[in-house]
Amino acid sequence: MDDDAQRVAILRKAFQMFDPSNTGSIETAKISTILNSMGQVFDHKELSEMIKENDPESSGRVDFEGFSMIATRFLEEDDAESTQQELKEAFRLYDKEGNGYITTATLKEILAALDDKLTGRELDGIIAEIDTDGSGTVDFDEFMEMMTGD
Repeated sequence: MDDDAQRVAILRKAFQMFDPSNTGSIETAKISTILNSMGQVFDHKELSEMIKENDPESSGRVDFEGFSMIATRFLEEDDAESTQQELKEAFRLYDKEGNGYITTATLKEILAALDDKLTGRELDGIIAEIDTDGSGTVDFDEFMEMMTGD
């Protein structure tokens, strides 16, 4: 998978996490949260301008294409190795004890905090997809798979 395809896969996964009902759009207010969770540094004023360009009706929502246009502007031109490094940093933020995993309960809290419209059932569905071995924990490989779709 080339870098562009991997970047699109990462963006699609991030988008889907914030669109659990598959409406095809996400709230523009969530974009800064998504960029933060991906470890991206961005200028809030520039982000606001990009949102206005991609949400001309000021609906407060953007589709995947609009989200991609916005997020791509802030994603560093990087290779798969640095993408993995960024994800490791994000994972480390949540693995405070340095155990090499986070509990699914912690991940559920994070997802709930990122999108307060997720129902308990939707959260359980996301967790079930991520915790493929049913261990109740998410290791870095599972986290990486969740974020990249690889």
